[in-house]
Amino acid sequence: MIPCVQKRGSRTVGLIFYLYEPGRCEEHTDPHLVAAWDAFAPDPGRHPDATYADLARLLDQPVDALVPSSRQDQHVWHLSVRNSPEDPLLTDEQWADIARRMVAATGIAPTADDTACRWAAVRHADDHIHIVATLVREDGRRPRLNNDAARAQAEARLLEAEYGLRRLNPGDGTAAKRPTSAERHKAERENRPQTPREELRETVRHAAAGTMNETEFFTRLTAAGLLVHQRVAPSGDLLGYKVALPDDRNQDGEPVFYAGSTLAPDLSLPKIRKRWTTSGPESEPDAGADVSASPRWPGPAGARRHASTAMWQALLVIDHGTDEQIAARITGAGEVLDALAATSAAPTRSELRQAAFVFERATRSHTQGVRGHDRALRQAARDLVYNGPAGRGGEDGASTAMVIDMAFFLITAAAHWHARKNHAQQAAAARQSTEHLRTAYRAAAHHPMAVLHQRGERLTQPRLQRQAANLRTAVPELAEQILAEPGWPALAATLTAIEATEHQPATLLAEATTRRELDTADSISDVLVWRLRRIADLPADTEQIPDTRNATAPARAFPGHRTGTRLDRPRRR
Repeated sequence: MIPCVQKRGSRTVGLIFYLYEPGRCEEHTDPHLVAAWDAFAPDPGRHPDATYADLARLLDQPVDALVPSSRQDQHVWHLSVRNSPEDPLLTDEQWADIARRMVAATGIAPTADDTACRWAAVRHADDHIHIVATLVREDGRRPRLNNDAARAQAEARLLEAEYGLRRLNPGDGTAAKRPTSAERHKAERENRPQTPREELRETVRHAAAGTMNETEFFTRLTAAGLLVHQRVAPSGDLLGYKVALPDDRNQDGEPVFYAGSTLAPDLSLPKIRKRWTTSGPESEPDAGADVSASPRWPGPAGARRHASTAMWQALLVIDHGTDEQIAARITGAGEVLDALAATSAAPTRSELRQAAFVFERATRSHTQGVRGHDRALRQAARDLVYNGPAGRGGEDGASTAMVIDMAFFLITAAAHWHARKNHAQQAAAARQSTEHLRTAYRAAAHHPMAVLHQRGERLTQPRLQRQAANLRTAVPELAEQILAEPGWPALAATLTAIEATEHQPATLLAEATTRRELDTADSISDVLVWRLRRIADLPADTEQIPDTRNATAPARAFPGHRTGTRLDRPRRR
């Protein structure tokens, strides 16, 4: 159940007209009162002699009784209460009970208060009601409406339990503003997949990912096709900004602008400026982190490998860091997801966009991250953006699977941390984001894992037995489970490739399994493939891997390692 306190108004009859009329898209059906301050209040939807003006005049009587100088302009209070689509259909009597509970909880009409404000609840659809009230009590005093929105939310959580409705998580005041009903209806009329507010929020977040200064940020906004207006003080200082879609116009044909702060709390100019602040005792990269993309993996592939390393380091901090350090990494993870979504290839683009769109809710909580701790992740986001979109195949496509796999575990860790801190909405958003990442991973990993699986199936029996022995030595508690997985041949092929380098397969296996839990993985063998390839610095593109199934001594897997034998060329398929 979602209660929403709307913007206050000055014309009671105008709001009543809207509630009883069919609506711009004929979405209002059978409008009628379900409850009111007076059981005999006129209902224009049920009584042919009752008019909108009759109901408005009665609601306004306490307001009109005041001397003009003491009246307030915005005296019309409006609350909508909406159920989820999967909720059971409620009767008028049940909606009437909900309306009375809401006006009592918010302070409009406390229980057993005979001199409270006048109000009426109108139902014009199956799944919601609107409550209109005038903000002068019968005794001429003002109602106490402090935190009315929060109190409505608290009452909604109680009503969900009592009526068997979908249980929503309590809010904490850090969420972005939801699109208004007018914005949703306009998007439907114009056949937009998103409201302009949501589209702008997503575009601005993508533009801000990895930026270093104002010039770069505004250049990206303009390059994304947005109309940008900067608010400048008389001194010449930049105070803020607002953006609009070129094709989103009001009735006068003018662009509809949204300030950054109205898109999301962390998209105001002062908040974005904080991203560019790296001063402080913790502004250096994490100890032991390799935050520069390896020159051996240039372009989009190198940027994705860099992002994988930065996210791995962030995982370790989430395990052992302070709350402020963890919050900073979660914010940085959001920028990496935004950058991935903006530079992904077609097979993964939709799911990565959804993952980033949902996860933005998890990047904001009352625990403030210390700037500087997100430096490695922000640099990774910047590298992703400036190295351009990844291709579908080759090293780019396979490294995309690698980075999505690491992102999945980082976002899962963020969900666990938010849950421990009782950040219910943030934890739910992170969990929802992992589902989109899971789907994106399957799309990205399908081809490279299939190639590697075929290579593993062609390994000789002695090699397979040797890799199984390495597995039992390194992780005896997981060995039999991994050997039974369909992905075992791919892991065996990776371990064989590691043998051709200076690394020991059993040693790297132990490192890959002990530094992070694996119980959230669909396939442990898949996860280990990408971890081992990253740790051993093997090509992510499995078609670049030399075929070593007939080699008799360790060989080099890529230029730069000494070898005693000649490598076979991979077979053409």
